[in-house]
Amino acid sequence: MPGVWALGDCNGRGAFTHTAYNDFEIVAANLLDGDERSLSQRLVGYALYIDPPLGRIGMTQTEAEKTGRKILVSKRPMTRVGRAIEKGETKGFMKIVADAETQRILGAAILGTGGDEAIHGILDMMNADQPVSALRWAVPIHPTVSELIPTLLLGLERVEPR
Repeated sequence: MPGVWALGDCNGRGAFTHTAYNDFEIVAANLLDGDERSLSQRLVGYALYIDPPLGRIGMTQTEAEKTGRKILVSKRPMTRVGRAIEKGETKGFMKIVADAETQRILGAAILGTGGDEAIHGILDMMNADQPVSALRWAVPIHPTVSELIPTLLLGLERVEPR
C-alpha cells in the first residue's frame, strides 16, 4: 500500500541480514532523499553455510528455461579450482546461466570451498548489468576460488529447452 513500508522478515522477501539492511536503505532513500528506489531493483544473493558452502545469485537453469529465452550454461567441478585442490576440499561445482541474446548473466551457483565469497564477483557483474565478456577475460588472483570464473564463462554453451 502506498505509504506503508515493511522491512526485514515481515515483508516476505527473505529473512537475510543483508536484505533487511538494504530494505532500510531503500526506505531511507525514498523518505529522506527523495530517491525512488524499490525492491524490484535488488538482486538477491545468498549463502548457505553448509559443508561445502553454497553461494547463489539470480535464476537457476530450470527457472531460466521456464522464461522461454535462449540460454547459455556452463558448469565446472571444484576439482578444477587450484585453491580447492590445495585445501583438499574439491567437493562441489560452479554453474552459471546467461541469456544467449543479451549476454547478461541470469544466475549462478558456487557450491564448494569459498563459494560464499566467490559468488560476489558474479553478483557485482549482474548488479553492474555487464555482459559476460566484461568478466570473461579477467585475470583473477591465483590461487583463489574466483580464478575459475573466467574459465567457467568461456565454457558457456547453448542449452536447448527441455
